[in-house]
Amino acid sequence: MTSVHLLWHVHNDDEKLIGVYATNADAVAAKERLKQKPGFVNAPEGFQIEEYEMNQDHWTEGYIVV
Repeated sequence: MTSVHLLWHVHNDDEKLIGVYATNADAVAAKERLKQKPGFVNAPEGFQIEEYEMNQDHWTEGYIVV
């Protein structure tokens, strides 16, 4: 396995990492299981699936505290 699929739900400023899945199909199946649950049913457009390569840095810029 060289990548994983992350399922997020984003609504306004609220971001929830739902889970990490081996395949896109697994992430889509999780979305289907959740889309009628309280909260999610009111914002079905908030689901996002992102593919991430494993063993790779994804945040390389550093950060500042304000």
